[in-house]
Amino acid sequence: MVRATGIQSKPVYVYDGFKVDPNYQNWQLEAIRQQESYGTLSNPKVWVMQEFKNSIENHLGMPLPKGRVRFYRRDDDGQLEFTGENDIDHTPKDETIRLYTGNAFDMTGERTRTEYRADFNARWIDESFEIKIRNHKTTPAEIRIVEHLYRWTSWDIVKNSDAFKKLDSKTMEFTVQIPDDGEKTVTYKVHYSW
Repeated sequence: MVRATGIQSKPVYVYDGFKVDPNYQNWQLEAIRQQESYGTLSNPKVWVMQEFKNSIENHLGMPLPKGRVRFYRRDDDGQLEFTGENDIDHTPKDETIRLYTGNAFDMTGERTRTEYRADFNARWIDESFEIKIRNHKTTPAEIRIVEHLYRWTSWDIVKNSDAFKKLDSKTMEFTVQIPDDGEKTVTYKVHYSW
């Protein structure tokens, strides 16, 4: 067991609007690619993650064993207050750890497909999405919107309302600022070819 105090972590809000339909659980990628309705279900939850660096400066800086991490903070009376927990894998020193600790109760998301066109003989699909995030907090918030490009590994974003970062061959992320008690809409169009 490892116990440490004074670790500086920051909350990170993540919206992953893609809700997996259990009907497609064991389907092959080629079969999913041809299902027009795949990926149209929306998840309304915004995740709250805690992110921290496993460094000496952050009162850690050692290889962390796989196991459960619990987060506490001091409330206004100085009492420890449990704020969340989750499991980590073996983690080397000086790496950043991001753990899911629950869903935000004052933020919601909505993901809608606005366009779908396909020509399977010419081997392409065009798909457009609109993602709306509502922040009901009394402070502005930064949200990371994660989008999964599940139709195929060869894709191009041909139109986008905001800058994004490619995380891997099938994932991209928009980082957006939402004003207090405000809403932000992100749109994009993806072109798949095979």
